[in-house]
Amino acid sequence: MAAVLRGFRCLVGKCYSNVDFTIVPTRSMASKTHVGFVGLGNMGNPMAKNLLKHGYPVIATDVFPESCKEVQELGAQIVDNPSEVADRADRIITMLPSSPNVINVYAGPNGILKKVKKGSLLIDSSTIDPAVSKEMAAATEKMGAVFMDAPVSGGVGAANSGKLTFMVGGAEEEFNAAKELLSCMGANVVYCGQVGTGQAAKICNNMLLAIGMIGTSETMNLGIRLGLDPKLLATVLNMSSGRCWSSDTYNPVPGVMEGVPSANNYQGGFFTHLMAKDLGLAQDSATSTRTSVPLGSLAHQIYRMMCARGYGSKDFSSVFQFLREEESQ
Repeated sequence: MAAVLRGFRCLVGKCYSNVDFTIVPTRSMASKTHVGFVGLGNMGNPMAKNLLKHGYPVIATDVFPESCKEVQELGAQIVDNPSEVADRADRIITMLPSSPNVINVYAGPNGILKKVKKGSLLIDSSTIDPAVSKEMAAATEKMGAVFMDAPVSGGVGAANSGKLTFMVGGAEEEFNAAKELLSCMGANVVYCGQVGTGQAAKICNNMLLAIGMIGTSETMNLGIRLGLDPKLLATVLNMSSGRCWSSDTYNPVPGVMEGVPSANNYQGGFFTHLMAKDLGLAQDSATSTRTSVPLGSLAHQIYRMMCARGYGSKDFSSVFQFLREEESQ
């Protein structure tokens, strides 16, 4: 309700009494609508927390109830399944591991589309096959709602600090509505085109990331074998032309940097099995478009081999450890 103040105001030296001063609530003063969130894993958990920090009431769910505890303690309302989320919120964000998970969360027996409201905005931040994003968009459109794909880059660190990059695909006229929410969780929100283009950008990014991480690991390992101190080598690389994100922000060598998975036995971060999955998506896309990706193909083989050797639940930067162990065999 607008507040009305009665008093005096002075204009050009003249005073007027009993003038109404109406304070109209701004958008920030008005209560924010509920936002649904499905998938509270390593990335989804901090993303939901940032929505809460920005004043959005969050209604969340995850297949693992223990994943919900932290956001619940911060004020999120926890429900049993995605359909209940859709019943209580008309703006929903999903953050899931793979294409089958997305299909189930949206179109499964207890999926979002069972109770989605007309006019709802559904944003999927999972990294999946662009074709699946298009399928979910078509199914959502039949229900009178809107689907956008918005995969992310930046890792758990950027998710915690709210500095993710979102690559968004969908109807351009819906981009501003999506950006309002995504900006609470990211520093960069980029419109890429129609549904599926966000996924295309993310797949390309992760292929380069995997190649870069392998290259950084090989380089650091060679330098260590040649007698260089790894911290010194990292310093040289990061002021030289070899500098990259894997060397200056997410170095794979234990003891070089603090606050990264390599400093914690490669726990947390971005799982190797997820990187292998994303590289598989890149390979499928390369095959369908007849694109030559020899280094992407080799990276896919290496990460698949790592999964077979027990590295699947370690951060993908553990490729450094994998290479070292390969030498000893």
